[in-house]
Amino acid sequence: MANKLRKALPKKSWEITLVDREKKHFYQPGFLFIPFGTYTEKDVVKPKATFLPSDVTVIYTDIEKIEPAQNRVLLAENKSLEYDLLVIATGAHLKPDETPGLNDKLYYKNIFDFYTLEGSLALYEYFKTWKGGKLVMAITELPFKCPVAPIEFVCLAEAFFEKKGMRKNVDLTFVTPLSGAFTKPVCSDVLTEVLEKKGIKIVTDFYIERIDNETKSLISYDGKEVSFDVLVIVPLNKGDDVIERSGLGDDLNFVPVNKQTLQHEIFSNIFAVGDAAAIPTSKAGSVAHFAADVLFENMMSFIHQKPLEAKFDGHSNCYIETGYGKATLVDFNYDTEPLSGTYPLAGIGPFKLLSITRINHWGKLMFRWIYWYILLKARPLPVSNHMSMVGKKRVEK
Repeated sequence: MANKLRKALPKKSWEITLVDREKKHFYQPGFLFIPFGTYTEKDVVKPKATFLPSDVTVIYTDIEKIEPAQNRVLLAENKSLEYDLLVIATGAHLKPDETPGLNDKLYYKNIFDFYTLEGSLALYEYFKTWKGGKLVMAITELPFKCPVAPIEFVCLAEAFFEKKGMRKNVDLTFVTPLSGAFTKPVCSDVLTEVLEKKGIKIVTDFYIERIDNETKSLISYDGKEVSFDVLVIVPLNKGDDVIERSGLGDDLNFVPVNKQTLQHEIFSNIFAVGDAAAIPTSKAGSVAHFAADVLFENMMSFIHQKPLEAKFDGHSNCYIETGYGKATLVDFNYDTEPLSGTYPLAGIGPFKLLSITRINHWGKLMFRWIYWYILLKARPLPVSNHMSMVGKKRVEK
């Protein structure tokens, strides 16, 4: 957004300030690959300053509070910033403390996440010497970042242990609060079949109440149990604590905005983008990108006192790793289920929707380069921010 706005707004009349607590930028989709040795730390971390225009003011500090009535942001050390327009991009954060028994004596010993760099690196070290047993991949609660990543993890794990010659020693189980493998029924059917063919058990409708560190068990609210030797888990995801302190969020600290314009429901000069926004679609990188295009148009309209005519349709697309150098691809929005076909060009692709192909896998790996050198710099991609029906066809049930 800083890159988009700096290119469009006159420097003499608009000052752009980015406030961030972290000087490093993390390619979060890459964390998934670290436990299996595909990526290393240097592949997923770069200095944030590398991607910012030189004439954007950057302040690396914590935000204490947003005061929307005063158009002011309070920073650490009693500093403050006044604003005419505010973009909230505070993301989603892991909250392991909110699940009893998660952040306990087994955390980063037999219990891991791969949604942080530290968790991914710890799991990589653990897999170096693990001899096998019961590996459980579990989701605590929705929503969470990159909803397909846990499915990708068990698929990559299955292939990883097969390559190591120890698949027969590993019992893989996927535990989810959903009634299927994924939220979208058509996609859920495809992914359920993928997991079942790989011999990965699926435990659905499992709402984790606590984790028993003594018995190494997940315990649900209705008393069901799933035991593990090693647990890989998606902790509760919440918005940043500053959103709660500022009174700007819902019960999970995500920012309520109009799902089409991304404008705050109460304060017209506040917008939210990415995982920070409480909109009914996936908390995924593609959503952040497509929504940012719409947000930019609406901010320019707001500045010029015009109606906010750009509408975000909830567009999301995700490459889903299925192991053995292959992946599938889904493309959907608020109203349309994932469909089969080709993407982005009709009949040409090169990517196949709801099909497992090698080219989809290479698309996933290629995206890291696109992310670093095109997306962050706000350079255009040859794809629409709205879901297109070009190349798509209905799935026959």
